[in-house]
Amino acid sequence: MPGGVAVLQRLGLAEAAGGAPFYGVRYHFGNHTAEGKFPSIPGLSASGCGQRRKHLDAVLFNAAAETPGVTAHTGVNVDGPHWEGGRVVGLSVAGEVRRAKLVVAADGVHSRIRRLLGLEMPVSRKRLGARAHFCLAPDREQPPWVDVFVRPGHELYVTPLPNHEVLVAALADASSLGDTMEGTFHCWWKSELELCSRLDGAEQVTPLLCTSPLAGRARAGVSRGVVLLGDAAGFLDPITGGGMTQALMTAELLAKFVRRGLERTDDWLWAFESERQALLRDYRILTQMVLWLADHPHLTEHVLSAFRVSPALLSHLIGVSGGMKPLVGFSRRGLGGKFSPCE
Repeated sequence: MPGGVAVLQRLGLAEAAGGAPFYGVRYHFGNHTAEGKFPSIPGLSASGCGQRRKHLDAVLFNAAAETPGVTAHTGVNVDGPHWEGGRVVGLSVAGEVRRAKLVVAADGVHSRIRRLLGLEMPVSRKRLGARAHFCLAPDREQPPWVDVFVRPGHELYVTPLPNHEVLVAALADASSLGDTMEGTFHCWWKSELELCSRLDGAEQVTPLLCTSPLAGRARAGVSRGVVLLGDAAGFLDPITGGGMTQALMTAELLAKFVRRGLERTDDWLWAFESERQALLRDYRILTQMVLWLADHPHLTEHVLSAFRVSPALLSHLIGVSGGMKPLVGFSRRGLGGKFSPCE
């Protein structure tokens, strides 16, 4: 999303990350379509970027590993946090204690570190995700949009990628599955006439991968000596598409706090957590609203009709999901410039 693209630009990594631009989101429900462009905001890109996750991860990892003073270790097993005097002072790695002034646990929505810290909370909503990549036939169009096909019990997301590829992802309630995920996934996308036409002659270039649950909950995002970051700190659902943007923005925010607070007491950790929660609050409210709408599909057509009448409203909400705007109001300056923490 544009908020994440802006972080990559500030890091000087946008060009290396590359990707296919998209300029907003189109929602499809039956015969109805509503388009929402990203709003135009000075200093922010008005486009998102579709890229394979493995490529983005490699760019970010290489940039970190090549930073002076950084030593990157791969292929090792982290057993868990190491405590001394009621504080996390490092990690136990393959039976050996590695000490650190701060531990950052960015180990995903199913975070093992979160669980071992006693910060895990149960998740009530049972949703799953599935995805595959397709290389389009040469004569097929690659629209510069993320297309969302909304159906009772599931949604399909189609994102443009480089090399004339698209990501097709499904989010669904577990109860909506058929006999097999593979068969259900293909049945879903083939039932969408527009998507089926776009994928005519396409080659599926990756196997279908699935994950569940899609949400994770944490009692807190920090503890003495440790920070949970990204999905590990708690994630509602990818239905509004901002997971990577949230991770990049909160990592940038953490870097600001680390630079000025690492040598002091742990008190700054809770100041960071408060500001992180404020940064993501509007996005989470929007996600809860969209999840509620997914539970009431009979209202979706009415909502899309309202968006067609007022495209500025949809553009505003797309801006919230893209990490560009607050849900209410026009500026976050009064909250410390949360959408540009390093400005």
